[in-house]
Amino acid sequence: MESFALTHFLNFLLQGAEIKLYRAIGIGPADAAQKAGEVNSALSLEVLVVAGLIAFFILVRLTLSVEKPNPAQQIAEMVHEGVGDLADQIIGHGYEHFQAFVTCILLFVLFNNLLGLIPGIPTPTALPEVPLGIAALTFLYYNFHGVRAQGPIGYLKHFMGPLPWLAPLMFPIEIVSHLARMMSLTIRLYANMFASDLLTLVWFSLIPLAVPSVFLGLHFVVSVIQAFVFMLLTMIYLSMAVAHEH
Repeated sequence: MESFALTHFLNFLLQGAEIKLYRAIGIGPADAAQKAGEVNSALSLEVLVVAGLIAFFILVRLTLSVEKPNPAQQIAEMVHEGVGDLADQIIGHGYEHFQAFVTCILLFVLFNNLLGLIPGIPTPTALPEVPLGIAALTFLYYNFHGVRAQGPIGYLKHFMGPLPWLAPLMFPIEIVSHLARMMSLTIRLYANMFASDLLTLVWFSLIPLAVPSVFLGLHFVVSVIQAFVFMLLTMIYLSMAVAHEH
């Protein structure tokens, strides 16, 4: 991936801190410089998306108006209501506790996907480590709230199956199934965005005029669908984790 000014700036900040930390624990300057990790362009673009979303939320908060809502507030309300209605249908009672998280998942994945529409900027989610990071966070989040809602013992009962004598068989199957969810989220997002990026790049190299614009439109559609699917699956996993058996 190409390097951007933000990437160099983050490396300047973080690598300097890493080297100082290594020096503080007795590692020599040369070894410390070798051990210090580099921030890649994907991470810098993710930071840019997060900063943009935070700036947007701050703008909405500072300009809230009941009488004359501005366009930013109207967009925020539309997203909030749309996600809230869907979460109410899927998660049910208490969905409000999870609405902020699933909304952030939707927006973060969406804007990282859409960055690929800008010429010269690669799609961060077309690298496997980015979807894996989001999927791992989702995995930890829904399992944490499952334990929180039902207690450790109650949550573990979900893995045991409906019949006690099936528990030794069902438990490892359920563990593998839950881990597969994380891999499924990762591979689905990565494969679709990688294929979309590659297809657009190939057509731009062959016919750099009108035809590639069709694939840019396709990239936009794929970006929106994949962000929505990621959020939808997160809601489904949350609903299954916090559901109480009757």
